[in-house]
Amino acid sequence: MRRLLRLVPPGTLAVGAGLAVLGLASYVHLAVAGHSLSEADYSSLSVLWSIVFTLGIGVFLPVEQEIARVVAARRTQGQPPGPVLARGAALAGGTLALMAVVVLAVYRPLADGLFAGDGAMVWTLLGSLAAMAIAYSTRGVLSGLQLFPWYGGQLAVDGGLRIALVAALGLAGVTSPLWYGAVLVIAPLGGVLLTLPPVLRAVGGGTPVAWSALVRGLGLLTVSSLLSQVVVNIGVINVRLLDPDDVATAGALLSALVLVRVPLFVFASLQASLLPGLATSAATGDLPGFHNLLRRALGIVTALGVLGGLGAVALGPWLVGVLFDASDVLGFGDFAWLSAATLAYLWAMVLGQALLALNRHRGQALGWTVGVAALVAVTLVPVSVALRVELAYTVGSVVVAATMALLLRGSARPAPTPTRPLDDAVATGVSGGTR
Repeated sequence: MRRLLRLVPPGTLAVGAGLAVLGLASYVHLAVAGHSLSEADYSSLSVLWSIVFTLGIGVFLPVEQEIARVVAARRTQGQPPGPVLARGAALAGGTLALMAVVVLAVYRPLADGLFAGDGAMVWTLLGSLAAMAIAYSTRGVLSGLQLFPWYGGQLAVDGGLRIALVAALGLAGVTSPLWYGAVLVIAPLGGVLLTLPPVLRAVGGGTPVAWSALVRGLGLLTVSSLLSQVVVNIGVINVRLLDPDDVATAGALLSALVLVRVPLFVFASLQASLLPGLATSAATGDLPGFHNLLRRALGIVTALGVLGGLGAVALGPWLVGVLFDASDVLGFGDFAWLSAATLAYLWAMVLGQALLALNRHRGQALGWTVGVAALVAVTLVPVSVALRVELAYTVGSVVVAATMALLLRGSARPAPTPTRPLDDAVATGVSGGTR
């Protein structure tokens, strides 16, 4: 553990603090909404939440990572990040426009099937995705320039605003899911606005950036990122699709998932040091060091997953009622499946970092693809809706981890990767998917 702490890049503690505030905000947001909204309205908010973070993190986190990678490389040459931000913003904007076209094309079926006919929630979805596109683009610049206190500050402001806004909504007695969804639009934009000065000061001009420099690894990164979010978030959406009338289970499942994912927030901070450490060992051909760090990381997340799972199984059915006012539809067995799935998901995240350190992006994408295929297959099994989405999350995560483990066993030893500078790994490793 001490070695991992020594590998932490400067400012990562600030990022961890920002992640902690943002994580707390997720609990407060859903807790206040759970006590303020009806079951049907909380179910609609749960589906909105799941879609926003599946698509937002899945699509725009890779854009942040590629912006950070190119900005970090230019920084070593004394080049300002302006051209990178311009290209990155255009890329994020183009992706957002494409997503908007698709969403608007299925506007009415989307509103009727997922939001009980409330078309305003579809517009809130688009607004939330737009806010995330802007936030992740600016975070890429902050990460690439190693302005980690500002990076963590943006996360903290985002989380702080969420807490303040939902507290105000709760105290005012607001009972519309639209306003609780709108917080996902306002808070990220507020975080961007208050941390924009260092980005603007650093922009400048400099040598134009070729599109190829920014998008060379974006496709595989996006596939992996998007599919990883599908595995962890699709359950709530599937409940609504499989049984539209079961509004209680959709809301309760999101509340349960928020509880069992506490170890994932801890891993987000560990991830900042894990990828650079693995990449260093891989680049130097240090096979014992690579495997030792990988084993230790797996041991840490296993301990986190087991401890978190025991707490979730013991207290989860009671906590979702107390904290989120969720219906009493999930029992100890449900939390056991969800906790097991989260543990396997943590293994998959660590093993995926190892594949990235070996420059095996295709292997990571393959692992998530096979896992999602398994998830879909299990979702079609004719059992109760809650059980099938829990089993799908568990089986999908286990298959991802097993596939990645097999791919890593096929690597005789880490090969030097001179075409991928360590600065690249550091930049992408610090950035993390947050809620």
